[in-house]
Order: sequence, then structure tokens, then C-alpha cells
Amino acid sequence: MATDTPAAAALQEELLRRARSRAARPAPVPDAVHHGPAPLSHAQRRMWLMDRLGQGSASYSVPFATRLRGPLDLDALAAALTSLVGRHDILRTRYGQQDGEPYQEVLPAPEAMALRVVETAADGAGALLAEEAHRPFDLAAGPVPRALVLRHGPQDHTVLLTFHHIALDGASLETVAGELAELYSAAARGAAELPAPPQYADFARREQAAADRLEQGLRLWEGRLEGVSPLRLPRPANPPADRGPRSAGTHTTPLDPRVPAALRELGRQHRATLFTVALAAAFATLHRFTGQDDLVIGVAGTHRQGAEMRGLVGLCVNTLPVRVNTAGDPAFTALVERVREALLDAQQCRDVPFDLILERLGAAARGTDGTALIRVTADVLGEPTILRLPGTVGEYVEVGPGEAKFDLSFGLVDTDAPAGLVQYGRTALDEEAAAGLGAHYGALLTAVADEPGLRLSRLPGGAPAPRDETGGHPAEALLRSDPGVAEAAVLEPAGGPLLAYAVLREIGGPAPAELRSRLRAVLAPELVPAAVTLLDTLPRTADGAADPARLPGMPPAPQGARAEAVTEGFTALLGRPPRPDDDFFLLGGHSLIAVQLAERLRRALTLPLTGLDIMQARTPRAVTALLDARAAERAAAPSVTTAGPRRSREGTVLVTGGTGGVGAFLLRELAAQGRPVLALARPESAHLVAGDGVDVIEGDLTDLDGLRKAVDSADAVIHAACTFTRPEVDVTAMAAMVGSWSRGPFVFVSSVDAYGHPAGEWVAEESAPGQPLSPYGQAKLDCEALLLQAAGSQGRGGASAVRSPLVWGPHHRLRDQLRWGATGVLYQAAREGRPIAVPRPGSGGHAWYGAAWVHAAALARSVVSCLDSPVHGVANAVSGHVTWHHLAAALTELLGSDSEILETDEVHPDLDHRWHYHSDRLSPSLRLQPGEDWRSALAAMAGPSER
Repeated sequence: MATDTPAAAALQEELLRRARSRAARPAPVPDAVHHGPAPLSHAQRRMWLMDRLGQGSASYSVPFATRLRGPLDLDALAAALTSLVGRHDILRTRYGQQDGEPYQEVLPAPEAMALRVVETAADGAGALLAEEAHRPFDLAAGPVPRALVLRHGPQDHTVLLTFHHIALDGASLETVAGELAELYSAAARGAAELPAPPQYADFARREQAAADRLEQGLRLWEGRLEGVSPLRLPRPANPPADRGPRSAGTHTTPLDPRVPAALRELGRQHRATLFTVALAAAFATLHRFTGQDDLVIGVAGTHRQGAEMRGLVGLCVNTLPVRVNTAGDPAFTALVERVREALLDAQQCRDVPFDLILERLGAAARGTDGTALIRVTADVLGEPTILRLPGTVGEYVEVGPGEAKFDLSFGLVDTDAPAGLVQYGRTALDEEAAAGLGAHYGALLTAVADEPGLRLSRLPGGAPAPRDETGGHPAEALLRSDPGVAEAAVLEPAGGPLLAYAVLREIGGPAPAELRSRLRAVLAPELVPAAVTLLDTLPRTADGAADPARLPGMPPAPQGARAEAVTEGFTALLGRPPRPDDDFFLLGGHSLIAVQLAERLRRALTLPLTGLDIMQARTPRAVTALLDARAAERAAAPSVTTAGPRRSREGTVLVTGGTGGVGAFLLRELAAQGRPVLALARPESAHLVAGDGVDVIEGDLTDLDGLRKAVDSADAVIHAACTFTRPEVDVTAMAAMVGSWSRGPFVFVSSVDAYGHPAGEWVAEESAPGQPLSPYGQAKLDCEALLLQAAGSQGRGGASAVRSPLVWGPHHRLRDQLRWGATGVLYQAAREGRPIAVPRPGSGGHAWYGAAWVHAAALARSVVSCLDSPVHGVANAVSGHVTWHHLAAALTELLGSDSEILETDEVHPDLDHRWHYHSDRLSPSLRLQPGEDWRSALAAMAGPSER
């Protein structure tokens, strides 16, 4: 995903900046005269688009953690946080959409903000903090900040406040920390109230009103960036298996304490700041690394100007592209002067929002292969902001989401422990090259501090060593590594585009669009074939090589209603009819248009499609192929019957989560028993749950009215849907369903995570939870409480909360959980042939480490049995327990891996599970049927045939 956006830049820069000084006390301003919905600022709009594209995740969470030693008044802290949210509207703002345009709307001030307090040792705090920081926000509900307090002792706490970046930047964090300290003191001891602060919605309205005055600045930016080409970086030949789409790596080189002072003096001699000198060092390092002269680096600007902005909390940052030419092998001092002038030029037009610059540049904002204009950023990192509460001593706590917002970022750490820092996207930059780059950056900073007059050619650094690429084309190697592909070949016809061919292992394997999407996610754009063609067999020459003479050429232009809809959509939104292989970005597309195009096609074709799909497929041919694949999947499913407002069959069972792995087995079990089913699903996913005896009612967990209607239309409920990452949505959905429940049994598929960390090795059903309890586990517990408290009243039937552990069985969703979920650390190591480290029995004082598991079919039988025989409480559904060592051994055997299994005293957080769960109440239904043992279940999920 491209990151040339003001929102992404804001986050990268502001999180790296760490705030050098505390903000002044807020100055009084008149009350805002505007009320009701307000437009989004340009920075907010970009953030909203990232969320709509499905890229919200943890990248845009802003965690702010401080360890506080001394007496902490939790009531005063809660009161201070409540007052803070009441003072600043932006902290209680929701984001809606009307007629395709987003807006922001302030919610009423909360009566009280809750603090979640967890007892935990200090050495176990990191995992809890990271988990909390990774919980995404629901922008439609409002990004109210979350507060987590970890109690390590009577006078030892870690306080984590998590904000969404759409509501806050680095300068805001300083204001928040300062005001919280004063409000805490006022709540604990009594003090005068703070004057009213300015409100962000007024800033957004002023920005919108001034939009027509930006034309001159846009013309200047257009001229400055004319002819610029995006930077080329060496992508990884074999990206790490544990990468996420934005997984980050970091290399830090400690510097001698004299280096920052020397660089500051160098700047003074050349009328430049330390930031300018550090930026020049980044340009020099980049020049030495790439060999390119014409370079662009993004830096953070701000809209905070004038007294009326003092004390404002909100997103007021902007990306400034700084373009510098390093040609002529100048001395570093001369480069500093070039950078100083380029930075001054950029700052003269800092009011022009970066997204407007990109819109003005159009296709020129990307390279011909779609590479983003801004791939690199730079900053100087000062002392971090911390929470300073009266009577306590604060210590900064790093809570990194581990995700890169840009492909490459340089940072000069200007603290008592100076360092040169390089952060990079692990899918964008080769690991070995990044390590060398980090070392060269630190060495270059030291070299120019010692001898500023060195020419660039004499500075440390250089291009990375060339790769050995004798193993064939990277796309071919990646295709062959796909478990669904038996053979693959990649050819480059004379005068034509790169073409790929694949032979699947069996019918029903990955579609061409899916395979091409996987290639695009890993490879540089120029290495991605224009098309992937599926063959029954791969024609070969006598020596075994693929025979180009017998391979088909470029597939013909797609035809049919879906192809026409795609062409019409491209034409309507991009202003000209595209050819089949025209690139979305080169036609002038950007993220907002991607969202609009996806929504247009989704409505017209009733097929699942997201803006991210558009940005990954990019061409009409690829988008059409993706839609064709999803239409074929729908056609293979039974026909869909949409339910009316009331049930039409007695005994109808409402099932939520039917499109998931557990849901699929539930529908299968209900069908086997001849029970009529009402399945809740989004329109584009309805075909996935349709079948004989299954009606479909449209909705999801965020559609509370739809949930109420669905519950009211059924005689029994099985609630298996879950967001996994948005506990507040899960609990709100359960409350809505319970409120409409008026008859029959209700079964909730819960999780053993609701037990938290029990004290003993064996856990009885309905045991009290042990701390710490994850947000996911707490949400399950809260949902159970809502259900069980309502059971048996006002005509309602019995209630059952069925807690399950890891669920295994032949379904692609369950396969993905095996490969990337809690067991992913074992699976990926086995797949790559790396050593597998598992906890040694006895480590940490625990005799056993492993997993509880249940076969999906057994879980389905157990859940359905509760319709006739409710447990009136909590029951566990567990098929068995397996040690991590035995699981790792089975995976290496199934995957044909030669990984060595090592038992260590170090316990990986994902493997820190040491409990067995009793499952007596549902034991008759849990008896394993043939093929339901854990080894057979693993074989079905780990094998290449499972989809």
C-alpha cells in the first residue's frame, strides 16, 4: 500500500518526533459558534480513507505509556481523563458518511471514563501493552481514548492511554499530558479550572473555507516536483514469513555523545538547524545507497500558527516533500546549504495539504510502475513526552506497534544516548541492505561531525551488493512456493509484458487474480507479471524447460457484464475509458477513487470488493478477474433465499458468523439435523452461507437494528460471530441481541480466553477468571454476563456459553488461523525449515506447555446440543490437549520440513499457554468421530489441497 499521504506521514513523523518540549498552558478562546456535523480536515480525510481501505489496524493508534512510581489515585486519574475528553470535542468525535462524503460529529461528553486495571508483574507488561495498542478503533462509533492501568505493586503502575491518530498528533500529546497533570491535581487536591480550549472542528471549517486560496501554492508545488521520479529501493528477494503488510525493521547505531553537538555547531556555521543538518545526512546516505541524484524526502510540517491554535488537540500536521539534487559530488557543507534552501522553499507553502498536491500531480505522483512519490522520511528525535502526575515519578515506556508507515525513515536521536536510527518496511527493503544502510547512516553522521568538508563520494556508504538471482525469476519462485500450485513458469515475450503460467495441484485451487495479488504484495512492481494464466499442463522442451512456443500469449480482453461494469466504473471516476491493462494509478487514480470505485462495483454486482482490492489489482483486467473469481465462488454455492421481516418456519435457528470456519460447521450440523436456519450475512457474502433449509438475513455486528430484527425473526439463537479485534463492537452487539431475545434458547460461542491466566494447571468449568485478562477475553466474559443475566426472564429460554480453545478442522479460515494465529510461530518456522524453539517443561515453574484444541465438527455438535439441553451457564468444548513439542513435530512431518525442535527456558508470548480445561458438561457431543483426531485435523489444514 502506498504511503504518500498526509495522514501516514503525520503518524510517522509525530511518533518519531517524541515531542521536544511541553506545550504552553491553553489560552482562553471564545466558545465555538458552530454546531452540528463538520467537514473533515485534509489530514483527517486521508486518515478516514485509510480506514475505509481496510488499513486502519494498529498503524494509526497512538499509544502513550508512562510507568509511574509513587502513590497513584486512580479515582483522580479517571476524573482527569473524563474532564479531558469533556474539554476537547475531538476526543469524543465520530466519523460518518453522507452521499459519499465523510463528516465529523461531536458526541455528548461521557459521565465517566473507565480505567481498566490489571494486576501484573512489570516484566509481563510489554505483551499487555502491545495487545492494547493493537486494538483498532471504530471511527463510526467515535475514537474515545482507551485507558489501561497495569498495577505492578501498591505504588508502581504503568498507565497506557491509546488514541486514534485522526484525533491527535505529537503536539497534541504534549497538551494532553500537561492538562491531565493539572486536571489530576484538581481532582485530587482541588484547583482552578483550565480555560476553555480551541476546538478542532473549527479549524477544519476554516481550512475548508480557505481552500480556494491555495491555487498559487499548488502551482508552486507542481513546478517544484515536475519530472521527479520515485526512489528505487532493493526489495527483499525472499520476504520474511512473519511479515505483515507493514511489518517494520529497525537498525540503531549508537553515536558518540559529541556528535550531536558537533552537528549543531556545523549548522550554526551555515545558518542551519540541527534538523537541516540531519536531513542533509539522510540525503547523503540515500545518494550513496541508491546512486541517484534527484531525491525527495518527506518531512513533517504543521498548521499550528498563531495564538488561537495554542492548546488545540487534533491532527494539524502536513507532509512537506523536500526535493534536493546531489549532483556534482558537492562537499557535505554545500549539501547542507542546498537542503536549507529546499527546506525553506517547502515551508513557504506548508499550508497546502499534501493530498491536494498529489491530486494536482495526478499520475505524476507515482512512478510508471505505481511506486509512491514519498517513500522516505527523516526527523530528529528528542526526549519523549511522559505523564507527570503530582507525587509520582514518571518513566517513558515504549509501546511500538511494529509497523512501518513508510518504506524508509531516518532518525537522529538527540538525547543523552544519541544514535542514528533507520526504520524500514520489511516488504519494501532487503534485510541485509537495510542493516548495511543503518550502519552507513551512523558512520556518515560521525564522519561529517568530524570533517564537514568531505565530498559525498568520500563519505561512508554505498550500494548494496548485487543478489545472486540464478534461481529463476522471483515471480516464478513465489508461484512455485504456493501450496496450491504444482508447476509455474514466467516468460517475457519480445516486445510484450511479463507473463506467468501456473498448473494447480487440483481443481478449486487459487484463482489467477488471487495468485497475481500475492505476487504484487511481495514483489517490486516491475517484477509482477501482467497476467497469470492457468494451464492443465506446462509444455516443456526436451531439456525440461518451459516451451515458449507452446505457451499462450496475453489473454484476450475480458468480456461480459462484470468487465463492462469495471470499464464503466474506471471511465466514470477517472474521466477516460481504460484499456484492459492500463494502470489505475497512471490513469490518475488515488485512494479516494479506489474506495468510490469499489463501492460502485460492489453495489452494481453485489460481490465483495474493497478499495484495497482495487489498489492491489490496479488494471481493469485484474479487477475483472478478481470479480469473476468471486462470482464463480458464489455460483458454486447453493442459491440464496433472503428472509422476510418475520420467520416463516417454526423452530428457525438464527446463526451469526456463518461465513467463518466455526460457522460453516454449525450450518452443516444444523442441516444434518433438519433444522431450519436463518443466517446473518452481508449481501456480498450471502452465497457463502446459503444452502438447503437456510434463509439469509442481511446484517452484521455493527448493524444493531439488523441484529435486533434477526433475533426477533428466530425461535433460537446461536451467536458465533466475533470481530476478534474490536471488543466494544462485540459487547454492544450482544447487548442489542439480548435486548431483542424473547423466546427459545440462546447459545453463545465463547472462548477459554475468558478464563484469563488461572492459578492452577487444570481449569474447571465456570472457574473465576485469573488476571491478566486480555481485551478479547474480557469482552467474552462481558458478553456471557449479559446473556446469562437475561436468561429465563420475560419468556426467554435457557442460555449456554460454550467456551472453545483453538479450533481445528478442514476449512480455509481455520487453516489461516493455524498458519498465522497463535500457532503461526511454529507453522512458519517449520515451513521455512528454521529451528523451532518450544518451552521446556518446567520453565517458569510450569510443568506443561501446549494447546487445548477442539475439532470444529465436535464444537458444532456441542453447540447445537445446547439448543435442546441448555447448560444454563458456562461449558467448555475441548477435544484434547497437545504439547507444543508434539505439535511442532507433527507440523514438520506434514510440511516435509527438516526444522530442528529446540526446548528452551525462554517462553515465546504466543506459546505461554500452560492450562488444561475440563469439559464434562458437553462430553457426549465431544466424543471424537473418525478423522477428528488432532493429527488428522492438522493434515487437513496443513496440506496443499485445503482451501
